[in-house]
Amino acid sequence: MPDVWYNAGRSLCTNGGKTMNDECLICGAPLEYLTSDERMECAVCGKAEKSKTRCQNGHYVCGECHTSGMDSLFALCLAETSADPVEILRKMMAMDFCHMHGPEHHVMVASALVTAYHNAGGEIDLADALAQAYSRGKEVPGGVCGFWGACGAGISAGIYVSIVTGSNPLAKEAWGLSNQMTARALARIGAHGGPRCCKRDSYLAVTEAVGFTKEKLGVEMDLGKVICVHSPLNNQCLKSACPFHPGKEE
Repeated sequence: MPDVWYNAGRSLCTNGGKTMNDECLICGAPLEYLTSDERMECAVCGKAEKSKTRCQNGHYVCGECHTSGMDSLFALCLAETSADPVEILRKMMAMDFCHMHGPEHHVMVASALVTAYHNAGGEIDLADALAQAYSRGKEVPGGVCGFWGACGAGISAGIYVSIVTGSNPLAKEAWGLSNQMTARALARIGAHGGPRCCKRDSYLAVTEAVGFTKEKLGVEMDLGKVICVHSPLNNQCLKSACPFHPGKEE
């Protein structure tokens, strides 16, 4: 295996002394998305499974290996005092496990939101809420934004509302609210178009959830200005078309 390590907070990898944008976690090559599943072997743990995603050099990294270390979110969130989910999300994005893109964002959005909700006065058991955000978010695989037509960050916002309202398949109001939250997050994400950016889409989902939470649940979280610092690391960045690009007002 090539010499690979990760630079926390900047989502960079180094291979043989060369610094690259975060694409393939093994070699830095661009990813390719197939039209149908193929059997692939994880380059990290060796597990074989079907996937549509690999790099141009044939490397595949399974979801478990891609999100290794994500359990460190619990300590961060339980110690957090901020009621601003964007501030919390930024701290998560600076942690070792977080890459430029990946299914870890499907857990991070809900985790940042339940934490901010709790700190803003929302009456939930934060430890239990975080455990639910983790277990449910990890079930949403990478690439669903393009393959399912439902970005995992938007789904994660719906997971957040389902947790804080105690929703289940037989609930009435809570069931409706959680689906409304997902729909509103996805509509906002979809309005900006692709290609995907896990950072942009996470910010869009979280900021939409702040307004939804105040409107529907009566809990007012904080929300500072969102300025993305990840643009140089994203080969598909929309630049000035992104509402969070440096120097741009939404």
